[in-house]
Amino acid sequence: MTEDILESLRIEAPEQAMALLNPLRADIAARLAAPASAAEVARAIGEAPQRINYHLKALEKAGLVRRVGTRQVRNLVEVLYQAVAKTFILSDQLGMKPETVRRLKDQGSLSHLVQTAERIKQDALLLMEHSDEGQDIPSASLQFQVSLRDAEERHAFVEEYAALVRQLTAKYRKPANEAEPADPYQVVLAVYPQIDQSSGGND
Repeated sequence: MTEDILESLRIEAPEQAMALLNPLRADIAARLAAPASAAEVARAIGEAPQRINYHLKALEKAGLVRRVGTRQVRNLVEVLYQAVAKTFILSDQLGMKPETVRRLKDQGSLSHLVQTAERIKQDALLLMEHSDEGQDIPSASLQFQVSLRDAEERHAFVEEYAALVRQLTAKYRKPANEAEPADPYQVVLAVYPQIDQSSGGND
């Protein structure tokens, strides 16, 4: 039932960009790397299924998610949706002014950062519950700072950073049909300006 999806999709249509810049719709799309129903997504993020279904229809209309099948649940038939790509990248060729595209990218990145942070928090709380039950939970986190002078240098850093991580994860990605499958681990990356707490501005 799971269909192959793109690693990334460059967003060039303004209607697609606006759909993804809705924080809830971006969160829904991010959770659909594997097929899921509106009810499943609603339970995961604590929303009403009717509201999730409404946004799923909008994402489907924009060509960002697609129906991949159905499933019988008791006396109901649930429609399963899947995102068309794991990540979405806003194109500079959106037919908008460069400053507007930049603001959209910044807003979208910050929305995704907030959603990712919330997901990490929820996952960590669930893992802590397992830890309280005596189960050993191996995990690791890294934090460091870099100095980036301008937008060009920031872009170059992110590109190289992502390329190195993709190379590393590819090395440790195991085939699904491996005789002894490895336990899956979630890897999350984030880059954002450090906040000066004393002045409320960026360093």
